[in-house]
Amino acid sequence: MNTILGLGKYLFAVPFAVFGIMHLMNANAMAGMAPFGGAIIVYITGLCLIAATVSILIGKYDKLATALLGLMLLLFALLIHAKGLSAAADAGASAAAMGNLLKDLMLAGAAWMYSASLSKDNSVIG
Repeated sequence: MNTILGLGKYLFAVPFAVFGIMHLMNANAMAGMAPFGGAIIVYITGLCLIAATVSILIGKYDKLATALLGLMLLLFALLIHAKGLSAAADAGASAAAMGNLLKDLMLAGAAWMYSASLSKDNSVIG
């Protein structure tokens, strides 16, 4: 059972690397969603997602990385998806915006739970 539960770290971290790569590959397409405009913000968030993945996988600065990852995801929910929810013109767009908002809130909570109980490196924030 512990082997299966040990996979949780990888199932949590690896999708963030994929999201990070997608941010880097599609920055211009995603730039319209960035609250402070421009592809540079998309590039920065992509690099942050990849850095958080590496930190989680190697266990170095993982407490700091997951605390900041949770903050970034909460900001995504509030600045991007909540705005999309209010701007949705039809029920389908509204449901998609709500799904994205809830996904980011859920992942922020999971990142903070990881930071609070599973992180290995307490050197920066104890």
